[in-house]
Amino acid sequence: MKTILFGRTKEVIIDTNGPVIIIGESINPTRRKKLVSTLQEGNFEYVLELARIQINALADVLDVNVGFPGVDDVKLLPETVKIIQNRFDIPLCLDSPNPGAIKAALKVAKGKCLINSVNGEERSLSAILPLAKEFGAAVIGLVMDDNGITHDPGKRVAIAEKILESAVKMGIKEEDVVIDPLAMAVSADPNACLVTLETIKLVRQNLGLNITLGASNISFGLPDRESLNAAFMALAIMNGVTCPIANPEKITSIVRSTDLILVRDEFAIRYVENYQKTQNLQSD
Repeated sequence: MKTILFGRTKEVIIDTNGPVIIIGESINPTRRKKLVSTLQEGNFEYVLELARIQINALADVLDVNVGFPGVDDVKLLPETVKIIQNRFDIPLCLDSPNPGAIKAALKVAKGKCLINSVNGEERSLSAILPLAKEFGAAVIGLVMDDNGITHDPGKRVAIAEKILESAVKMGIKEEDVVIDPLAMAVSADPNACLVTLETIKLVRQNLGLNITLGASNISFGLPDRESLNAAFMALAIMNGVTCPIANPEKITSIVRSTDLILVRDEFAIRYVENYQKTQNLQSD
């Protein structure tokens, strides 16, 4: 199954048969005080720097989140989208819990965006799915609902099915629904990663949809997070993840290596391209 996104002119195809598409996570004020302070000043140079760094690190799509306490994201998110797209031709993932901000951003965005996100709560479905339909956007479906987050992979998949059915009834194409199986911190729950991996496998088998996740969530609270994230990412891709949300500077080499091992990179072209780019950046 193929989910197609667009920037101004650039097309990105997320394909259940790979290769993996990387959604850059770095334009997010969480743990980035500089991003908060510069946005508060109306200064977008740091946003553009984060975009440039991620694109150079081979991000295919950029997640854009400008939410922080006190922000008017209905004003700031579309403004940020316009500034990024005026400089870079890359598809965007619009990331906000505020449907008003998502709508405002979709109104000004060029191409076809990915909405981050809807979930199985009735309030969320009724607020977000009509926006995806109206603006022709794809949408990420989080496997949580009015009962919260379940630790049962089967129940998570049932929520994914509910989101998919609701989207299709709304007139959204099946391929424009991307499922997030919820990666939780293994430090808080030893079974968290196994639950997520089983959910990924079941979504792939039962629904055939493209799958994303927050790649670094599992390692919160632990040392040497990069090694843990790398191990989990390889397993997640093997089980069906096709478009993780991650820092491309840290994840691209793992993604390219896994794609090569899974025969998704003929003659190792993308693997070698990434290696050469990494060497060039290090020598600059």
